[in-house]
Amino acid sequence: MEIRNIAIIAHVDHGKTTMVDQIMRQSKLFRDNEEMVDCFLDSNDLERERGITILSKNISVQYKNVKINVIDTPGHSDFGGQVERVLKLADGVLLLVDSAEGPMPQTRFVLDKALRLGLRPVVVINKIDKPDARPDAVQNKVFDLFCELNASDEQLDFPTLYASGRDGWAIRNLDDPRESITPLLDAILEYVPAPKVAEGPVIAQVATLDYSNFVGRIGIGRVYRGDLNLKRPMVIIKRDGKTENVAIKQLFTFEGLGRKEVESVQCGDLCAIVGVTDIDISDTICDFEHPEPMPAIAIDEPTISMTFRINDSPFFGKEGKYVGSRQLRERLYKEIERDVALRVEDLPSGDAFKVSGRGVLHLSILIETMRREGYELAVAKPQVICKEIDGVKQEPIERLSIDVPNDYAGKIIELVGLRRGELIQMESRGSRQLVEFFIPTRGLIGLRSRALTASCGEAIVSSIYDHYEPIKGTIPARQNGVMVSMAGGKAIPFAVDGLQQRGEFFIEPGVDCYEGMIVGEHCKEGDLVVNVQRAKQLTNLRAAGSDRNMKIAPARKMSLEQALEYINDDELVEVTPKSIRLRKLYLTELERRRRHVREMAEAAEKDDAQ
Repeated sequence: MEIRNIAIIAHVDHGKTTMVDQIMRQSKLFRDNEEMVDCFLDSNDLERERGITILSKNISVQYKNVKINVIDTPGHSDFGGQVERVLKLADGVLLLVDSAEGPMPQTRFVLDKALRLGLRPVVVINKIDKPDARPDAVQNKVFDLFCELNASDEQLDFPTLYASGRDGWAIRNLDDPRESITPLLDAILEYVPAPKVAEGPVIAQVATLDYSNFVGRIGIGRVYRGDLNLKRPMVIIKRDGKTENVAIKQLFTFEGLGRKEVESVQCGDLCAIVGVTDIDISDTICDFEHPEPMPAIAIDEPTISMTFRINDSPFFGKEGKYVGSRQLRERLYKEIERDVALRVEDLPSGDAFKVSGRGVLHLSILIETMRREGYELAVAKPQVICKEIDGVKQEPIERLSIDVPNDYAGKIIELVGLRRGELIQMESRGSRQLVEFFIPTRGLIGLRSRALTASCGEAIVSSIYDHYEPIKGTIPARQNGVMVSMAGGKAIPFAVDGLQQRGEFFIEPGVDCYEGMIVGEHCKEGDLVVNVQRAKQLTNLRAAGSDRNMKIAPARKMSLEQALEYINDDELVEVTPKSIRLRKLYLTELERRRRHVREMAEAAEKDDAQ
């Protein structure tokens, strides 16, 4: 059977998963009486809630007696490592570009990887039914981007289709009838080359991993030469060159929405390999008599790290099911079985772990998943991972793109400039501006919420890792201090009302608090210890005007990402299945003062030594 392997790549929210939905629906993967939910491949609860793809997924459809393996990839830069690896499985790519926004930072990133691998692109200008669509201008932008990325002459001769993934149609020309997705499927058969069938001893390489509680790691890869057969003896060649004899227990190919168990997999097809316990990204499966490794696949290096520790607050164990360090350690090490972009290290204290990943979103998705499973933990402020290159300490630099109304562009440029960002490009898009910067990764921590505030919620912020540069200097931290509860107990409305002029509260009256818990943001620099448990003194005396009318402002609620970006080095985010709280690392005021005195003494000794 003829095969086509194609990956769908795009910037976040440009319509990849919706397009795959339409391909499935119109390829009759679902029976007529079977209901199909939107964004079917976003099967994870978090993917559905956030509207983003986190895990790459494979399906296959049959069209005109050709098997088309379709790979839906993540669009957010924190999960870009998966995109790079799954592109190794494909022979062509569908590049989706929003008809109004045009090419965005992630578009550049994934297209660059695809072009370097020599893949044939098919450009789809999606969401053509938007009122502000500008397909001709966007096509010119896409062509310019291909030129910038040094595309070959063959790649520059790409076909362009216009589509609406939501409505389920694609067309070659703007005046064609808008009926179905079949012109896109025809273009895939016409322009994406079939896999080259290479005869000889079998070679297959693992590009991504899945995990099952029953069979352990599952390697997903492609057969590049020969046919992979269960009955033949095989060897696996690891990334470091070590060779091991292996017996593959099961082989699966992708068929429709699931997997089909088979005895052998033909050259060029994708497969899932079960039964090799320590299988990993980049491993080569080859014939026992002719071991031959393939070039290693690059795995992204982490840029952000956080300290995960057990929750030692007074509310320890009240809301969570898994609260011990052993359970936390087992869960984190289980996660690195399936997420190769993650790193976990045990810290000397024994109850804390250093977890490194691609960005705040990458790690916050892990934390959110764990809290939904019943874990309780405390997390420290994200730290940027620096490297020493040629004897110089260097930090990661990201390419930042902010789409903002014209009236707020000046505020955004000033805000990013304070965080050591360098303006590299500015483009007018009607009533909006697209401004692009190079900015240190640590300058991005907390930037999104500030940009939304400065633009009255209008800014669209996206970024992607670009390169390393020497450290650029200090970046302003949070200006205001916090209000810290001085005792335990429920917050009393009378106390909250009286303290409102001191700052903004994060909690509602009636919420249980403990000593050291952060209950609000102080209106000035420096922390303020407050008594939110103070009740009104009751006496027998009453006088007109002695009672005040309480008007309590709504509390400021933070998402997990906002909380992680908000805290300082001496603060933690306490995460439980029911709550997200902010707290001080040292809960009592006496401990915090002692720590401050100790740090001042250490700093003075350091200055004297210099």
